[in-house]
Order: sequence, then structure tokens, then C-alpha cells
Amino acid sequence: MRICVLLLATALIQAGLASQVFADDPPKFELKEGDRVVLLGGTFIEREGTEGYLETLLTSETGHANVTFRNLGWSGDTVFGLARARFGKQADGFQHLKEHVEALKPTVLIVSYGQNESFDGEAGLPEFKRGLDQLLKVLDGTKARVVFVSPIRHEDLGRPLPDPAKHNTDLYLYVDLLKKVAAERKDPFVDLFRDLAGPRPLTDNGIHLTSAGYWQAAQVTVQSLRAARKPMVLKLDAGSAPRVTSSEGGKVERLEAKPGRLAFQARADSLPAPRLPKPSTTSSVKHVDASSMEVNGLPDGRYDVKVDGKKVAAFRSESGMLRIKLDSGPDFDQAEALRHLINSKNELYFHRWRPENETYLFGFRKYEQGQNAREIPLFDPLVTAKEGQIAELRVPKPHSYEIVTSSEEPSR
Repeated sequence: MRICVLLLATALIQAGLASQVFADDPPKFELKEGDRVVLLGGTFIEREGTEGYLETLLTSETGHANVTFRNLGWSGDTVFGLARARFGKQADGFQHLKEHVEALKPTVLIVSYGQNESFDGEAGLPEFKRGLDQLLKVLDGTKARVVFVSPIRHEDLGRPLPDPAKHNTDLYLYVDLLKKVAAERKDPFVDLFRDLAGPRPLTDNGIHLTSAGYWQAAQVTVQSLRAARKPMVLKLDAGSAPRVTSSEGGKVERLEAKPGRLAFQARADSLPAPRLPKPSTTSSVKHVDASSMEVNGLPDGRYDVKVDGKKVAAFRSESGMLRIKLDSGPDFDQAEALRHLINSKNELYFHRWRPENETYLFGFRKYEQGQNAREIPLFDPLVTAKEGQIAELRVPKPHSYEIVTSSEEPSR
């Protein structure tokens, strides 16, 4: 009897704690009309500006909403703005960071620090906390919503590279501190240290991600934020009265069925993620954007799937059911084109806020070429023009789908 009472009490306590944890979870991350997103951090953030996978996912999520992104990543940076000091002192670097952030008037800040600081080990934690508090005070002054993204785990690529075991022990302390700060503030926290997994290598030197690593980090980040990404999932009936049984993440029109052929037009609500870059091992991270279709009422046999007249896959119908999963096609091509356009915009903005000859334009040698500083704002209309193109390309287009009988054996 006592055991039953204890078990019941334990269950009630656990249920209460679970309810409390659920209630304390930060709300689903969502970008809104007019949001200005600023990415801030060290090498991880700066290189995202040339890879573009995370920004592409978040851009395509917005659909018709006007959202802009600015990347203020600076390789080697810390919460104190150390890398931004240039020829000045650390305080100058932090002042530059502050000025750049405030000038952009962000409504959302995606912040990733801790990797560089973690090399100071456990002894450096108090100083990191002090710098983080100082940084957050500045960021909170913008009234922007803050998203924390942790450093990644130091990947073991074998010798002669260093054994990362000790560094990962230290890294965990910094990640844990960031997680606690985010929880106290009720801000979203993306734990790449724990959740970024998959076939190795993800990095080129243990701490800097490859293109495939950035692809996976973007997938993990979006899933962690519970962002409103819904792949297109269709259920169709190809019987005597063809109909759409259900549709999620997309809209179907002009459905018609003839012997050996089912045709319709569909438009996804949002673009999928760009394809996993190659060469790369197959990712173990679930691709959240693959479209799927379930078709009832087709005779058993082999079928080709065509999009806009081009064959993209082949499948077999069994027991009157055809299950289709598409991870290629024009939507994926459009997503990749969007990523390249975003990277082009980021390159223009990089030259806007970090001109290569900055010392001669604005620094202690501006007496030589300072007159050319007036050219730097000329990047603004170029960036704006790219954003206009991005706004058009981020919206999915309608496509014609055909499912037709095939004489060839399906490849999947």
C-alpha cells in the first residue's frame, strides 16, 4: 500500500514538474512583418553570411512577410568585441559593436558567442559572464527579441590535430551558462553543442563547419526554434471521382484522373531547404522539408512522378496505395537560387559595413583616401535591390504534377 502511495505521489509530482517545464518553455519563434534580423557573433556567424543556409530557411519561412537580415559576424570575436577593436583597444571594439547594432535598429537578434572564450577554460567563466551581461544590456536597449545559439562541439578529427576532450569539457560549461541565462530571460536557446549530430566530418578543422555542417546546423536551428515550417503533405484519391483528401503546407488545384495518369497543380506554402551540399555523406538529421504525397486508388505498378514535365522520381504502388517523397524538383532549385541571391546580398552588405581599406577611409590614415568614404553608402541601393529580388524569389510558384505509369523499375 505504501509503495502504491509513493508511486502515485511521485507520478503527481513528475506530472506537475512536467507541466511547469512546458509552461515555462519559450514560445514558438516566429518572424513577423517588418522584422529586422541581425546575426551577431564570431566565426560561426560570419561564415553563415557566405553559406546562407540558416538565412535561407528563415527567409523562406516568412512567405509574403517583409523581413530583412543583416550579418554582423566577425571572425575571432568575443562578447567584449575584441576582434572589432582593429588598431584600438578592446573598449573600442565593443563600442564599434554597439554602434553597428544600434544603427540597424534590430527587432530580432540571433546571438552566438562562447567558442573563442571557452579556450580560457573554467577560470574564464566569470569574465565571460561579465562580458555577456554587458553585451545583453546593450542588446536589450534595442528592445529586440533575442535568440541564443550555442557553440558547436569541438569535433575530433583524429591526430595530428589536438584531442578535443578537455576543450569540450570546458565548452560544456560555457554552453550550460548560456542555456541558463536564456532560460532566466525566457529567450529561445539553440543547443548546437548537444543537438548538432550526423556523419562526420561536420568541420574542416574541428571547430569551423563545412558547407554540409552549416546545412545541418540550419536544420537543427529551425527545428529547435519550432519555427513555422510545414512541408507540403498531400493525400489524394485517384478513384472514379478524383479528390483531394487532405492537404497541409500547400494547395492543390485542377486535379484530374485518367487511366494511367493523375495530374494536378500544386503550390507549396514555403520553399524547402536547399539540398544538402555535395560532396557530403548522407545526413542523419531529418530533412524537415521533403514533400510527401499519398495517392489511393491507383492500380498496383510502377509510376513516374513528373513536375513541370520533367521526371523527378519513380515509385511503386502496392495494395492500391502510392507513397511519394520528393527531395528534388523546381522548389528545391528555387531554394538554392534563393540561397545564392542571399549570399550575394550579404557580400554587398559586408563591403558596406567592413570595407577592405577601412583604415584609409575612416581610420588613422583617412587623410590619404578619406575623400572616398562618400562612396561607401552607395552600397545601400545595391543591397536594397537584392532584397527586392529576394522578396520575389522567396515565394513558391505553382507547379504542374503528373503521376504516370512507367515501364521502368523505380530507383527508390
